[in-house]
Amino acid sequence: QLQASGGGLVQAGGSLRLSCAASGFSMGYYAITWFRQAPGKEREGVSCISSRGSSTYYTDSVKGRFTISRDNAKKVVFLQMDSLKPEDTAVYYCATPGERHWIPSVWADDGEYHYWGQGTQVTVSS
Repeated sequence: QLQASGGGLVQAGGSLRLSCAASGFSMGYYAITWFRQAPGKEREGVSCISSRGSSTYYTDSVKGRFTISRDNAKKVVFLQMDSLKPEDTAVYYCATPGERHWIPSVWADDGEYHYWGQGTQVTVSS
């Protein structure tokens, strides 16, 4: 089970740190990806981290502003979000494909992810 937390209301230019905590399985075997979905828009991949943390991926709109990291000993993945913009407003989800040490060839393809946490709302005011 995955559980996302850390969302909230922040002004543009501010920061938030999201957490994705795992329970019931060994998170260290699995890549974790953060997705987000804004009202009326399709879900999009935000950032992905490999099982050991050696590889990270970002969608272009967040490069240089967001940082993904993980602590496998504590079974948690973080998404540090800095310089937030109103267009970052969305429900954020963490997910894993569920196959050990594997990242989909298109990491942001949500159809490849079979285990999802509940979302956490991020609202950025202008």
